Amino acid sequence: MIETMEIARESKPERDPWAALKLGFRGRCPACGEGKMFRAYLKVADNCPKCGEELHHHRADDAPPYFTILIVGHVIGALILAVDKHWPDLSVGVHAMIWPTLVLVMSLGFLPIAKGGLVAYQWALRMH
Repeated sequence: MIETMEIARESKPERDPWAALKLGFRGRCPACGEGKMFRAYLKVADNCPKCGEELHHHRADDAPPYFTILIVGHVIGALILAVDKHWPDLSVGVHAMIWPTLVLVMSLGFLPIAKGGLVAYQWALRMH
């Protein structure tokens, strides 16, 4: 059984994970680079509209939100410390308006990037 799996892996052409990641970050099909990976905001298309590559079986689950929280949290944390150092008398009301808004905008912007990259990486490693 293990030998059969190894033979099957060897017969398929190797895929470049870095090239797939770059395409996935842009929301493009990792196979052709032209078709859109998502049919909605975070819904992966069943097939690429250009080349027909199947994408529906790639599951990202909780990894994209985890990476989004990790990156956005570090950026916002550093910005809060920098703003507080340069403007220590800034009112709490201003902080309450700026930081939640910035977190929301950055999270909504970064989440499809993280999911696209992860789906493309799974495609490159044939993890389906």
